Amino acid sequence: MLCCMPGVAFVPALLVSWSSAAFIISYVIAVLAGHVEPLVPYISDTGTKPPESGIFGFMINISALLGVITMYIRYLLIEKQNQSSHFVGSSCNRFSLCIGLMGCTGMGIVASFQELSVPSVHDIGALVAFGSGVVYITLQSIISYKSCPQWNTYFVCHVRMAISVISCIAFIPMIVFASRISITKIDWTPGEK
Repeated sequence: MLCCMPGVAFVPALLVSWSSAAFIISYVIAVLAGHVEPLVPYISDTGTKPPESGIFGFMINISALLGVITMYIRYLLIEKQNQSSHFVGSSCNRFSLCIGLMGCTGMGIVASFQELSVPSVHDIGALVAFGSGVVYITLQSIISYKSCPQWNTYFVCHVRMAISVISCIAFIPMIVFASRISITKIDWTPGEK
């Protein structure tokens, strides 16, 4: 199986590296071009105006593809481990993969529809990406606990669950504050609310 081939461990590392580079490169270009303030802009703001919008869109779409590959490898790995241990239902593993793929689709939507061009589609993509990501991370944490101690250590499970909890906690204010925004705009003047 693909997941048991030596060397596939580079895929998640490539995903993290590529995604980090996408955010950093678009941020640097946006700041140098004067399109965003250097102090903590929204990720989407750094990929709104050309030339950084093209780089941001391209690199985030590649990140979404790498996410799909990583999640598929994880799915295959769990299926292979499950053949001998039967620690989780195959339907649960498949459902987790489908949720993860929805998140990657949301990433592709965010990358393809810039924040200022089509804000409603961009926002829906972000909601799908982040919402599905939180559910995927939580499902993977649960699967990890079910596979203990044969396939995971409790330390790894606790770390995954901590990331899940932090993600869930961060998702709530994202929804609350995003729903209060009535206009999508990057450049604000002091007199605007």
